[in-house]
Amino acid sequence: MSSCDTLFETRTKLAALSKEGASVNTEGTAHLRRFGDKATVEAEFDGSAEIAIRVTPRAKEIVPEKVLQSFNTWAFKREQPDNSVAMLQSIAKSIAVGAPVPFVLYWGKGPRSNIDKPDIECLNYLAALTRRISGTYARGAELKLIFTDTHAELNGHSSQSIRQYFDEVADGARERGFASCWLGDLTKAAEVDSESSLIDEIVPETTFQQLLASAMKWYRGNGSCEEGALKYYRMNMVEKRAVERAFPDSIFITFNGSEFRGLFPQSLPIFYMYSLRKGISIKPWFLFSDRAVCEQLAS
Repeated sequence: MSSCDTLFETRTKLAALSKEGASVNTEGTAHLRRFGDKATVEAEFDGSAEIAIRVTPRAKEIVPEKVLQSFNTWAFKREQPDNSVAMLQSIAKSIAVGAPVPFVLYWGKGPRSNIDKPDIECLNYLAALTRRISGTYARGAELKLIFTDTHAELNGHSSQSIRQYFDEVADGARERGFASCWLGDLTKAAEVDSESSLIDEIVPETTFQQLLASAMKWYRGNGSCEEGALKYYRMNMVEKRAVERAFPDSIFITFNGSEFRGLFPQSLPIFYMYSLRKGISIKPWFLFSDRAVCEQLAS
């Protein structure tokens, strides 16, 4: 076949592609255009009757609502999110730049100094959530654990036990593709107002009673449980602003319910999630590997 015949044939093919919805031009050297709803067509023509046509599948258009639906189900959430509109905005920003959907989560410390079965179960549960997102959105999700070292210190845990526990959880998180950081570092880096600036802030009575009940279980620091609950509240008022500054576009996951909304970053949408599996919301760091204990605390 002559070069003229080849050129005629290839241009005929391009004309056919054009009728199918592709925008092509044999005058240039390379063109990438939309080809219907299923593919893109790339054509190259070097002026000497040699042409290469490559048709590749076109990724389905992803809408934020579909991504939100992938994880905003009762398989994970313990109650409705506080701001679905803000969640959709966060997801839309990620899609627009081809980035994973960002999530952040406080991870605390209880009596244990080593990672245990409840922690592993929780990490696996979080991994299941991110896999659900990956099934809808190819870039998936990125999750960062924020280790609340400041809260652990307040509760009277030693520096050694805090470091040991969080280091082991960080290793488990990394194995599942999760990153981690320390809340104390975020607060220092953000240079937010010191705790002393909030010394006169009035604590809502309902919130104080909830924090006091928790302090009576876990507080082993200096002073009374009432003092511990008050310090904890003031710390959270400072720290939540640091988290907002560090992760302005993230979705904040918590194992708490909406009654504690005031403790979390004000500008971030909150996803209220079960901790180990559907029906369990006790934080894993307060649990032991004894299954009976887990069930008793969850009831």
